[in-house]
Amino acid sequence: MKKLVSIQLRLPPDAKEFIAAEAEKNASSQNSEIVRCIRERMERLEKEKAEALAS
Repeated sequence: MKKLVSIQLRLPPDAKEFIAAEAEKNASSQNSEIVRCIRERMERLEKEKAEALAS
């Protein structure tokens, strides 16, 4: 099983509203939406890094 860590997170109100709306739209938790955003960013950066190394 994956080890999970807990953090306290402070968000600007507009970011909190966005996460809440996405969670409701996707029938998921706000935590899951935050993780999804972070993972998408991680994947995008890895792709950009791989493309930069290839050129």
